[in-house]
Amino acid sequence: MTITRIQTQPIDGQKPGTSGLRKKTTVFMQPHYLENFVQAIWTGIGGVKGKTLVLGGDGRYFNDRAAQVVLRMAAASGATKVIVGQNALLSTPAASNLIRKRKADGGIILSASHNPGGPNGDFGIKYNAANGGPANEQTTDRIFAATKEITGYDIVEAQDVDLSQIGTTKLADMEIEVVDPVADYAEMMEDIFNFDALSALFKSGFRMRFDAMHAVTGPYAKAILEDRLGAAEGTVVNGTPSPDFGNGHPDPNPIWAKTLMDEMMGPDAPDFGAASDGDGDRNMIVGRHCYVTPSDSLAVLAANATWVPAYADGLAGVARSMPTSRAVDRVAEALNIRCHETPTGWKFFGNLLDDGRVTLCGEESAGTGSDHVREKDGLWAVLFWLNILAKRETSVADLMKDHWATYGRNYYSRHDYEAVDSSAANDLVASIREQLETLPGTTIAGETIETADEFAYDDPVDGSRSEGQGLRLTTASGGRIVMRLSGTGTEGATLRVYLEQVETDPAKMGQDPQKALASIIDVAQSVGEIAKRTGREKPDVIT
Repeated sequence: MTITRIQTQPIDGQKPGTSGLRKKTTVFMQPHYLENFVQAIWTGIGGVKGKTLVLGGDGRYFNDRAAQVVLRMAAASGATKVIVGQNALLSTPAASNLIRKRKADGGIILSASHNPGGPNGDFGIKYNAANGGPANEQTTDRIFAATKEITGYDIVEAQDVDLSQIGTTKLADMEIEVVDPVADYAEMMEDIFNFDALSALFKSGFRMRFDAMHAVTGPYAKAILEDRLGAAEGTVVNGTPSPDFGNGHPDPNPIWAKTLMDEMMGPDAPDFGAASDGDGDRNMIVGRHCYVTPSDSLAVLAANATWVPAYADGLAGVARSMPTSRAVDRVAEALNIRCHETPTGWKFFGNLLDDGRVTLCGEESAGTGSDHVREKDGLWAVLFWLNILAKRETSVADLMKDHWATYGRNYYSRHDYEAVDSSAANDLVASIREQLETLPGTTIAGETIETADEFAYDDPVDGSRSEGQGLRLTTASGGRIVMRLSGTGTEGATLRVYLEQVETDPAKMGQDPQKALASIIDVAQSVGEIAKRTGREKPDVIT
């Protein structure tokens, strides 16, 4: 086997976002594009010589080819070992667990998460550190700097490694261990949850539907829910990973998981419904005729954590991303524990988890997790809900009614304006930024603005500061508006508008969220001049 030095030059636009680099698949398939970024990762982390890495992905189009490139470049750069999921498959939380369990030096995850796949879809790659979590900003800054200075990369000239068979092989001097992608993760879930109670729940006639959305969690859900816990055959649907996710969009929300939503709102709905995304780190929770927002889900898990064996002694603290609703804050106050508010991006939870300051964390974009890994974890959240329902012997709808009666209801919605012209989106944000000092005390759409600022985060563990993390407005009535541009899209800009209103009157707990938020929506539209600046009369997606 020969190690070849390939001459190259910097390629514009390889700046990692909140969770790695995501672009159109065709962009990654350009000559040198993937290789340049992989080499920049090696440079940004101080090289891979003598290191052990974990490798896997969500099975989307180009995943198999990219995995071979990563292996050949790791071998050429002196890595000692790469642990790779069979057929290059690993859910993101399973990869995080494997990095931690095997004490690897880090890992490469091939995924664009909830973005569509296929030849005309999206692809992504990110580096996870030795704690199992996404690289911190200092590391991604070094990686980006390396993309602008690269002159060449090393790669082994060799035939493809057979990743279909579990076992150990060699590539040059590097060992490759192909592992069952599900086994270690399933074992971890059994350590966290009361599998006896879950088995008894299914034996009682409890019916469930899990939509894997043709993505990576299919094998995990089938192995755990059907094979280990005894859920009825067919509980898991769309369970075979597909390179183009069944020509669908693997984002677990009511829009893209419409078939599941229709079933859960129908006359013969199962007791419980759930879905996960492309790489298995997000979740959607639905009861019979009852959709649970991700923000409410985090709050419910925090309020009921002691029903789960791994959290029976209580929580050290909780954390949420800034745009996530403040529902979990109300639970934390009642439990007399700290609630940390961080920027968007799971990497910001890592320091808090490593330092033992929090046990549970979550974000409004359907991600929840705990200190068991350093990623959000879709199937873990589903099992958490099942554990609570089993022990409390209640339904999702009744559990939510009880929760709101106890803590109040944070009406919440996110309005997404997708693929907006980048300059128009940036001008919109700049316009609001200019108004921040003068907005407090003004009345718009019948709402009095109480505070207006731009969120900045001071990490309590390492002292780092992250600025420009989103524009925030609060109203005297208990409302809140957050506006920010997303870093997970691959074309144009996505404007995300987060809307929230607290309601403590029991007689007003059953409103349609869009109606309950009507005046807050009007404030956001007015302050941002959204229709005028984006050319959109309404959001592309409402969740």
